[in-house]
Amino acid sequence: MEFVSAAATLDAHGTVTGWSEGARRLTGYPADEAVGRHAREMLAGDLPADALSGLSGTVLVRRRDETLVELRLRGCSLTGRDGEPAGYVVSTEPPADRDASPADRAFAQAPVTMAVLDARQRYVWLNDVARRELGGPGETLIGRDLADTVEEADERSRAFLSRLRRVAETGRPARYETLPGLPLSHRDEARVTEMWPVRDAAGEPAGTALAAFESVGQHGARERLLLLNEAANAIGTTLDLARTAEELVDVLIPRFADFASVDLLDWVLGARETPLAFSEEVVLHRVAHGSVVAGTPEAVVPLGQVDVHPALSPPARAVQEGRVFVSQAGEPSFSRWVAERESRTPAGPRLGPPAHSMMAVPLLARGIRLGVLVVMRTGQLEPYGPEDALFAEELASRAAVCIDNARRFARERATALAIQRSLLPRELPGQAALEVAHRYLPSASAAGIGGDWFDVIPLSGSRVALVVGDVVGHGIPSTATMGRLCTAVRTLADVDLPPDELLTHLDDLVIHLAAGAEKDRGEIAELGATCLYAVYDPVSRRLTLAAAGHPAPAVLLPDGTTRLVSMTAGPPLGVGGLPFESTELELPEGAVVALYTDGLVEDRDRDPDHATAELCRALAAPASSLDALCDGVLKAVLPEEPGDDVALLLARTRALGADRVHTWDIHPDPAHVAATRRSVSEQLAAWGLDETAFVTELVVSELVTNAIRYGEPPIRLRLIRHTALICEVSDASSTSPHLRRAHAYDEGGRGLMLVAQLTQRWGSRQTDSGKTIWAEQPLPPTD
Repeated sequence: MEFVSAAATLDAHGTVTGWSEGARRLTGYPADEAVGRHAREMLAGDLPADALSGLSGTVLVRRRDETLVELRLRGCSLTGRDGEPAGYVVSTEPPADRDASPADRAFAQAPVTMAVLDARQRYVWLNDVARRELGGPGETLIGRDLADTVEEADERSRAFLSRLRRVAETGRPARYETLPGLPLSHRDEARVTEMWPVRDAAGEPAGTALAAFESVGQHGARERLLLLNEAANAIGTTLDLARTAEELVDVLIPRFADFASVDLLDWVLGARETPLAFSEEVVLHRVAHGSVVAGTPEAVVPLGQVDVHPALSPPARAVQEGRVFVSQAGEPSFSRWVAERESRTPAGPRLGPPAHSMMAVPLLARGIRLGVLVVMRTGQLEPYGPEDALFAEELASRAAVCIDNARRFARERATALAIQRSLLPRELPGQAALEVAHRYLPSASAAGIGGDWFDVIPLSGSRVALVVGDVVGHGIPSTATMGRLCTAVRTLADVDLPPDELLTHLDDLVIHLAAGAEKDRGEIAELGATCLYAVYDPVSRRLTLAAAGHPAPAVLLPDGTTRLVSMTAGPPLGVGGLPFESTELELPEGAVVALYTDGLVEDRDRDPDHATAELCRALAAPASSLDALCDGVLKAVLPEEPGDDVALLLARTRALGADRVHTWDIHPDPAHVAATRRSVSEQLAAWGLDETAFVTELVVSELVTNAIRYGEPPIRLRLIRHTALICEVSDASSTSPHLRRAHAYDEGGRGLMLVAQLTQRWGSRQTDSGKTIWAEQPLPPTD
């Protein structure tokens, strides 16, 4: 404010006797209104004694419009003829900044907004920044209410004034933060205002002081930090690659961008482990995008489609060079990018303002380039700056790790599933003992593919083995273990071991595998599995089964009743030291046996007993076929999202009647072999298998003769007409024959060689009473 020189004369009692033009300009009182009035009436407080005694002092003068003005006055006394004071001359002095203390100057020149208010929230003092922001000199603001300087009485202003009054009333300091538009400022920015009480000499609140600090930078940094923290919880909640990209877009919009897109290289979405070399153009697949505008009109590429970026475009350079590219309106690169995008935008009205700032951020994880994140600002006025680039780079780095984890999980899951499906039987072997249907459902949980498996193995004598198992753990290791066990079971089944003995050998194998893994890795290996092995004989209609820590199967009888098989389940494979027990039951023809893994009935949110009861009820439900019954069981028992793999194997029993099986008790005398051959020929003729008589007679002659010479009675011969013609010779000796090549001068040893050459396959199996030698030959074709 320009200094105005003013003067006035007062008599000895303080009444104004003279008034200059400068005094009128300062106070607004003309001379005819000021002369004759006491000076006290025009002051906001008492006139300092120093102002009348020749010393300078500062006073608050109340102007004619009731506003207050702070003036620095100097007084000079007038002496009468008698030497007594006759009056005073008072004049204004320019501000004495050079006489102010360093503290006064520091507060007045502070780069923050500072003000002091009295108890009625009227300005008493303001520093230079406050005066400039409020748009007036300090002399015109002193004495005015704070509320008069707030432009709009909105909710934010009312909250600010209420907080200030609370400080004056309680005497406790407070902080008020606003974004934007803090009172005391015409600028639209973030600010923090500190408020504290001003106390008098007695310690009582006499006013309030406040200081407002601009906090745009701090606010932006804090917002970016909060967004990073939110992103840590919001991104990567699943191991689904597309969902992870969508979560990244959701975090950015609308707080950081008006449009965002995530594009990935093709190898990330495929089965390749390493990326391809880049050419001049970069081909990316759109995985996710989003916008503040409904329908995402800014997107020029639909989800799932391919986008080809020129070599010099910001997205292509970000991917190739592995660094952030920031581009603003007016820059050549930005103009080329916008023009290229608009050339592919479908014709139609533009929704919202055009883009004025963009960033292309590479998605890098573990040193591998996965794709690019593109963000744009249209409605937000502030363009992207260096701090935004650092934030986007950090956020993209975190998101890229989550995307890479999802990619690795998808690749491992696909590998494990491919291995598992290659090990599971694709087509069940043709056999007439059982009608079989099966289902396998891999787990969709984050734990990965489990080690559930099943198998159907044809055995000698038209018997069939049914196997289900479950390996502990998930992923490729459990799948590899499953493959080993599946192969081992087939090998042991080929030896034709009883179910309990087979599980004993399988248990030893798992123990050896665990010991080997512990030796290789130097740590305790948690390797285990459960298994159920069952053998069905269609001749005797008997089902013999044993379990190693596996759920018991359910049986549906032809009359519609269902029950669980009562059996003693041994310990899981890999425990060792405990025996396995076999259970045997006779089943009528047409009974359905349901073998399954624990994923069908066990879950942390389900009661296993209730799920097993649901399984039994579902088995009894009418179904047009065994396949339809499989689907019905899964639909009735499984929840919508199973937490583990599920394998289900249904087998409907068939029986071989007396018209397909014939048995002879053999007298242990070589002289009776010829009679046995004739009986066999007669039976083959009755079956209409005369074409097989020559080979069958040779096989019967060799096997029966060997049993008489090297075996022990009783000796029994059995012919079975099934999918093949099966010849079985049993005796009480446990010694099994071995195939060998006879030398030129050997008198024997050619019998089994002859049997092996004439038949489709042959073998031996141990029984409770000895052994059985068997041979199969194909049936002749029929019309």
